[in-house]
Amino acid sequence: MASRTLSCRIGAGLSGAPWTRAAAGEAARGAGSGLGARPDLAFLFLSADHREAAAEAIEEVRDELRPRHLLGCVASGVVACGREVESGPAVGVWAAELPEAEVEPFHAVALGADAGVSVAGFPETEDASVVAFLVDPYTFPAAPFLDRLNDERPGLPVVGGLAVGGERGESALIVDDEIVDEGGVGAVVSGTPVLTLVSQGCRPFGREAVITAAEGNVVHELAGEPAFDRLRDDIAALPPAERALVTRGLLAGLVIDENRADYGLGDFLMRGLLGADEETGAIAIGAPVRVGQTLRFHVRDAASADEDLRRTLAEGLIGRRPAGALLFTCNGRGSDLFGAPDHDARLVSEALGGPALAGFFCGGEIGPVGGKSFLHGFTATLAVFLER
Repeated sequence: MASRTLSCRIGAGLSGAPWTRAAAGEAARGAGSGLGARPDLAFLFLSADHREAAAEAIEEVRDELRPRHLLGCVASGVVACGREVESGPAVGVWAAELPEAEVEPFHAVALGADAGVSVAGFPETEDASVVAFLVDPYTFPAAPFLDRLNDERPGLPVVGGLAVGGERGESALIVDDEIVDEGGVGAVVSGTPVLTLVSQGCRPFGREAVITAAEGNVVHELAGEPAFDRLRDDIAALPPAERALVTRGLLAGLVIDENRADYGLGDFLMRGLLGADEETGAIAIGAPVRVGQTLRFHVRDAASADEDLRRTLAEGLIGRRPAGALLFTCNGRGSDLFGAPDHDARLVSEALGGPALAGFFCGGEIGPVGGKSFLHGFTATLAVFLER
């Protein structure tokens, strides 16, 4: 008799009630309404209004769903069920039945005088479907840790974000029944198909160029000419209407995986342009660079961000059956960027074919580009759980 392969089932719920216990119960019931069994993994996302009563929210989710593992955080805004609550009270709950999967929760902390020296508590796994990672930005060095992780465990897909729910010392990260105020919490999920997507919200202009002289994060030459001259010429070639975009968001896109014949938007890691020196011809960007790396300039605006997210979802989900997703979107997106609420959550929910979506607004988003996981800004990153 052939063995039966079980598919995952995912639900999500959202409540804007001002009373924490009532809001958590309402959101949990919404998440559990489409499930047939006890969830293997649940996430609880709280707005800052509910920070003081986070323990009550955990109890309520436990009572309603009895999840085997529970993760979560307090954040500046909550995403769930196709909606984005950027201010005011909100509770989002996401719950998943993951048959045949293994879920390993963890709490990682930085050690030593220099927070980047050592990290304890992060699992030793090298083979995972996804690592969901929620980080306190005040006590955990996410960017240097991810750089080291890329070297030590190449290809490990990490998706998540920096949870900024208040000032330093006001963080609240949830791992099972515990609330912690430092480090990062997460779960290693193995044995179930998960698609990771990163939408950096940019579009290219000008010409691709190989870095021919550089030091640290300073690019001296592109394709044998001063980098500043190359940038100036690329900007000058833009139509006047597009030239104005450069003043609002100019970025350098760095190719991470050079083993391709052509590069698309998903192959570039976006980093901000920090400065330019017309006299020396150098430009400084927000990441170390190396000679031989390909660079292309990009701009970011609402239209580019909308187009890139639509493209990322359409291309990533071709031939796949999504069951639900976790969404980590930048707190610089939302209505501030798009001029209207719910943009990212609505597009993702439409692409999923349902509201089984939750997440939060981040102070930095984590996701893979070119096979390596990085800390981003102004992006939307996704962990899409797929039906088998």
